[in-house]
Amino acid sequence: MSTPTTDQYEPGAEDREAKGPLILTADEALAEHLLRLCAAAGTEPQVLSGAPPPLHVWETVPLVLIGDDVSEHCAGLTRRPGVLLLGSDLGDHDVWVRGIELGAEEVLFLPDAESWLLDRIADAVERVGPPALTVAVIGGRGGVGASTLACALAVTAARAGHRTMLIDGDPLGGGLDVLLGGESADGLRWPDLAAARGRLSGPELADALPQLHSLSALSWDRSDALVIPPEAMRSVLAAARRRGGLVVLDLPRHLDPATREALDQADTGLLLVPAELRGITAAGRVATAIAMRLADLRAVIRLPGPIGLSSAEIAGGLGLPLAGEVTREAGLSVDVERGNPPGLRRHGALARFCTGYLTEVMPTITINGGAVS
Repeated sequence: MSTPTTDQYEPGAEDREAKGPLILTADEALAEHLLRLCAAAGTEPQVLSGAPPPLHVWETVPLVLIGDDVSEHCAGLTRRPGVLLLGSDLGDHDVWVRGIELGAEEVLFLPDAESWLLDRIADAVERVGPPALTVAVIGGRGGVGASTLACALAVTAARAGHRTMLIDGDPLGGGLDVLLGGESADGLRWPDLAAARGRLSGPELADALPQLHSLSALSWDRSDALVIPPEAMRSVLAAARRRGGLVVLDLPRHLDPATREALDQADTGLLLVPAELRGITAAGRVATAIAMRLADLRAVIRLPGPIGLSSAEIAGGLGLPLAGEVTREAGLSVDVERGNPPGLRRHGALARFCTGYLTEVMPTITINGGAVS
């Protein structure tokens, strides 16, 4: 396996942003090992046996893998994130000192750290940042409107400029693509991803899904498929979270294996509770089941109701913090029939709740110099 050197860069290379990692080592065995890991992560690295590298390369590559054999030659380089030092001798305690001198994030030893390093390389290639806030939306009883709330939350977030993915985890629902008015839109559905295992690319997943109202939506087709394998949910949701932004999960009340997997990866949950006695009772049972998987569950109360309890009293009775309340929205059913999703009306009850909730839980983003909630 040949190892490129600094004099093999093409003219004008400094004008292009490097996509693959930079490997710095004169150890052929280490270089080949790292090349195999990069190939497994779907990227082609630059390999230099001489050090230090050109400044434009050092500054633009997403990740730098430095063999300990050349670490002393790199100690004077500008500090930057994403530098990993590959040690060769577990008994050499000075390697940790050299790692500090380099400003390395980690000191690793192969093959022990191979699995971790493979994920780190893949993350760097995908330009992975902070994980997405993942919100699970569940109905306290059937027909309360959890899918409508999930859809409105995603539509509102996308309109505010947040990178958003909406995932339909309920095989017995009507399909979130229908609520979004995109049942005929091109893109993958759950049956296409049922065999997914291991690591998926977040950007490639998002690009392969239907793009509706500025968000990526994963729903169901009209086939007889009724099950999401938990392994598929794990891979898909992990890829979605690595993209950052917001992931909204519409989940069923019955905690099947895929739903349990989704709750394990969720950051917070919204339980939609109708302000009526049987609905509150049912919601209590659902909340108890969810609490075994998700610590941060909040109540959203749907008004009006026939009982004289306030939203705060209902949430308190369930032992949940109150996230807010929503009221029935006139014309919503007609909007959906016309292909206009919930949350599209900026001043509707759903959009008002979703805007307030997102302002609380999502970081402010900046577009063209202006702050957007």
